Amino acid sequence: MDYLKIFAPATVANVSCGFDSLGFAVDTIGDEMTFTKTSKKGVKITNITGADLPYDVDKNAASAVIKKILLDAKADFGIALTIHKGFSPGSGLGSSAASAAGAAFGVNQFLADKYSNLELTKFAMFGEEVACGSAIADNVAAAIYGGFVLVRSYEPLEIIKLPVPEALRVVAIHPQIAIKTKDAREVLPKEIALKNAVTQWANVGGLVSGLFTNNYELISNSLVDVIVEPFRKGLIPFFDEVKTNALNAGALGAGISGSGPTIFALCKGEKSAKDVYKAIESTYKETGIGFEIFISKINPQGMKIIE
Repeated sequence: MDYLKIFAPATVANVSCGFDSLGFAVDTIGDEMTFTKTSKKGVKITNITGADLPYDVDKNAASAVIKKILLDAKADFGIALTIHKGFSPGSGLGSSAASAAGAAFGVNQFLADKYSNLELTKFAMFGEEVACGSAIADNVAAAIYGGFVLVRSYEPLEIIKLPVPEALRVVAIHPQIAIKTKDAREVLPKEIALKNAVTQWANVGGLVSGLFTNNYELISNSLVDVIVEPFRKGLIPFFDEVKTNALNAGALGAGISGSGPTIFALCKGEKSAKDVYKAIESTYKETGIGFEIFISKINPQGMKIIE
């Protein structure tokens, strides 16, 4: 094999109660990446479309990951890479994670699947560190494993893939504003009340249990964030209005995707998702702020080979 084209999905991280520990892959949007095997060792980016990203192989999340894997594998070949960004960097939908995870998955195909999903996640975390300064696993793990994932531990890294109820859908709106991950982290409290901590980890347990048992009411009751959302929502214009209207339209729950500004809502079934879509869309149409909005199934597979 000398050529490969893949789809690397966007992801929703945190999922309300699961800060830095929960994430899921979406089906509707993502990046397309091509990999061409070259006789010259190393990695070269030949084209980037859809976003203004660096061509410097040490500063681009995707190429940095490929370089690291090729060196680790002592590969006797190189990779020429193209990236088409299917959604905006800084959206809160795992843009750098899609690049990093897609790079790890793609180059692994040329190495006869030498590395496991857990090992690919570790490589992709390096890409996240290159892109945003933090080696966080929730987005990249969701993109690589597909479906819902729980980052059970970082030291050592342990990723648990969770089941996805068949009717679960996500509606997400991306207001056209910029929020830097660094800024979103700086607004978080350094200490939290024990009462809030207990509430939060109970909600994580409830959400995981709801996913395993197809209990949509339990999923709904558990999609509550008492630690991060109260501080970050002020960075997102009209967040409370969007969340309230989504819940009133039948959403199971709504919250901030990653560090924002994207707001996601989980729904049961297509009809409910369409109702929630209309409610969120009509809310933001009144704001004067541009936005993108989509409905998606939860992507059970993660990465997809296109050709």
